[in-house]
Amino acid sequence: MAQDSIQVGKLQPRLLKRLVFTRLGVSDSRVLLGPSIGEDATVIDFGTKALVVHSDPITGALENVGWLAVNVCTNDIATRGIRPLWILIVMLLPENITTTQLRSITTQIDQAAEQLGVAVVGGHTEVTQGINRPIVMTTAIGETVNKGFVQTSGARVGDSVIVTKGAAIEGTGILAYEMAGLLEDRIGKEMVEKAKQFIKMTSVVKEALTAVEVGGVHAMHDATEGGIASGLQEIAWASNVGVVAYEERIPVHPETEAICKTLGIDPLKTISSGTLIISVEPEKAEKIVTALKRKGIRASIVGNVVEKKQNIYIVREDGTKLNLAKPIKEELWTAMKERL
Repeated sequence: MAQDSIQVGKLQPRLLKRLVFTRLGVSDSRVLLGPSIGEDATVIDFGTKALVVHSDPITGALENVGWLAVNVCTNDIATRGIRPLWILIVMLLPENITTTQLRSITTQIDQAAEQLGVAVVGGHTEVTQGINRPIVMTTAIGETVNKGFVQTSGARVGDSVIVTKGAAIEGTGILAYEMAGLLEDRIGKEMVEKAKQFIKMTSVVKEALTAVEVGGVHAMHDATEGGIASGLQEIAWASNVGVVAYEERIPVHPETEAICKTLGIDPLKTISSGTLIISVEPEKAEKIVTALKRKGIRASIVGNVVEKKQNIYIVREDGTKLNLAKPIKEELWTAMKERL
């Protein structure tokens, strides 16, 4: 019998359900929230408190792997409405790595952790055969009192959907670093240098905690692999609802637009850590947008949560629909296939 091949990127939901979620060891009643489609952080009961825990690898970046390792993982604690406090780092390093490169990675980890106010409390490091670039994996931990937290699966019909910062935030930064030579020839060095700064925008901790403080938040999700399109899709799948969003309302920075156009990729389907998607009761939506803007964070109401039968899609500027019923293929890999 022929074996199904598995494409690069996240495992598709059908594989997660069939080959991962059916093999989870013993059942434990203290697990308040465990593995599920769209739910990126688990919650474990500790009496009057609960621990919120998440793990994530960085595999698509070279230049900023340490910075991204801290921010991408802690984001998924913040989307629970919880402040991240501790992280553990696993570094798998290629055989040809230099002490200068290692120093750069650990300096990035230190700076990102200090900026977020989290402590590095453990992990593992090794030089590993068979890899050609560093792979850094992070486990982040937060703590919630009275077991209160936000779930990806909490979106409700009638909610407004907010998107922060814009499309392809992380992808813009990664591509500006990893493909600088090509892009400088096409769109100019000045724009590429501006795009590199997007790496510094990859945390959603501030906006997630701000949104929860305002109130009315039913679900949050960081737009990681597959970008905003995948983030909307995962909220809808997890919550058993539909979502309708409008491309014209989703911010796309000039640097992002130029890079994506040059490389022939869709910014809505490109990795976007740093972009927070919030499903919130409509009465609170404008208040959250205003609160975020006061803190210098761009935010827009881009659509609504609808009945499941209305499906999941983004209305394009030309009136066509980007159907989100099937898994989204991350476009960063398309752009970087020769580079990697």
